[in-house]
Amino acid sequence: MSITRIADVIQPKVFTPYVIQRTMELSALVQSGIMQHSPEFDQLASGPNTLINMPFWNDLTGDPEVMADTGETTPGELTANKDVARKQGWVKSYGANALAGHLAGDDPMRAIADLFASYWARQNQNILLSILEGVFASPGMAEKVHDISAETGDAALISGKTFIDAAQIMGDAKDLLTGVMMHSAVEAYLAKNDLIESAKDSTGNMRVNTFLGKSVIVDDGVPFDTQNSIGVAYLFGAGAIAYGNGSDPLIQQTEVVRKGLSLAGEDILVNRRLSLIHPRGVKWTEENVAGTFPDFDELEDGDNWERVYEPKAIRIVKFVFKIE
Repeated sequence: MSITRIADVIQPKVFTPYVIQRTMELSALVQSGIMQHSPEFDQLASGPNTLINMPFWNDLTGDPEVMADTGETTPGELTANKDVARKQGWVKSYGANALAGHLAGDDPMRAIADLFASYWARQNQNILLSILEGVFASPGMAEKVHDISAETGDAALISGKTFIDAAQIMGDAKDLLTGVMMHSAVEAYLAKNDLIESAKDSTGNMRVNTFLGKSVIVDDGVPFDTQNSIGVAYLFGAGAIAYGNGSDPLIQQTEVVRKGLSLAGEDILVNRRLSLIHPRGVKWTEENVAGTFPDFDELEDGDNWERVYEPKAIRIVKFVFKIE
């Protein structure tokens, strides 16, 4: 009896763009606007270098001078700096024999692509969480952390009031914050205290949860100390994270490898990704990287990150608290 195999249905030129598009559609970070995708970031992620320089002008500073009928003004200096993003390279493969047989009778390519898209959407969140671990381990980001976990009683708990205090780290730019990412235990605590509001999105098909008007993204990869009930929430502004999907003609993004020497025959489905996921305003220093691309441990290394924007211009805040 013959079965449908992965190699029979996967067309790499169709599969790859579909997986990339579906990954973005399934990503709560992209849909919330926190992770901003653009053709510019795709182009940067597709470039020849692993480090991506993004120069910018520093803001104007200094007090104005008092006008008088004698003397001359002293011109200020316009200075520049640069943000640096790090290209990332990832690959994942699956033996596809049983999967293809299970999915036969449906649209195998679409089903397999959706499974891979869901996988990459989850991994992008994991990559971002590792990046945030490293970013907030760098000395320059200390003033972007609001930690009340050492307080006692209600002062240590996440609530409407303490959340507002965390947002206040942004000062008069706090209205730029539009979303918050938290562990499911924290979301459950807030829901039990009637602090989570739920509504349908614009399509009427998906439930959107909010906390004090901020979109809630739930991920159990967000740090949570079960023993001490200490949680972390990341507050984001729109476009806080740059996101790009790269490509290279020498790198086959989707490949089906037929293992002909296998007694029963086996297909391996390989998916390769060149990507850019970067917190805007915190540059990558390349201080500790062993290979061509950084791994999760290297993304979490604070020595690899350095703040280059003014604090209020970085649309990310880390909030540390208790839930009981």
